[in-house]
Amino acid sequence: MVHCVNASYHHGDLRRALIEAAVAAVGEVGVGSLSLRAVAKRAGVSHAAPAHHFGDKAGLLTAVAAEGHDRFADALERAWQTTGDFVEVGVAYVRFAIDHRPYFEIMFRPELLHTDDPELDRASRRSREMLHRGTDGPGPGEAANGYSTAALAAWSVVHGFAELLLAGNFDPAIDDDPEGVLREVVRQLRF
Repeated sequence: MVHCVNASYHHGDLRRALIEAAVAAVGEVGVGSLSLRAVAKRAGVSHAAPAHHFGDKAGLLTAVAAEGHDRFADALERAWQTTGDFVEVGVAYVRFAIDHRPYFEIMFRPELLHTDDPELDRASRRSREMLHRGTDGPGPGEAANGYSTAALAAWSVVHGFAELLLAGNFDPAIDDDPEGVLREVVRQLRF
């Protein structure tokens, strides 16, 4: 039985409360410093609650990553529906990384996750499908995984750009307008 230790959690959706607490904690201290005990304290539940629900830290991070991939897929789908433009989908990718950094820091880190989790597999496949939607798919220049090499190149560019941006590697002028700079970078490469 899970017991509340303060009034912040009110017998609702404990799983949701723990995921939200983990996302908030990663936003403050980073994924490397995350502990199940700190997540439990933040959610206002016993220290055993996260392990009871998720098994271990990797189980909790896997649930966060699955949710992140679904949110990511939604953001990319909105970009496709709104603009239909491959460049703007790349911009949506970077915007997601900026606006949802805790999710982004976990989603692409398989060493932190239970990669055989069916929910994670479903969600990550969905986000990849949205990401690669604007490419021609398999055919000339096909990569080993069935996606075009152009799709993999584009993914590598926008993901690398997002990682470099979040790590503070760019000049402040780029930090001031990352979307505009990314648009120019992608246009220069002509995917």
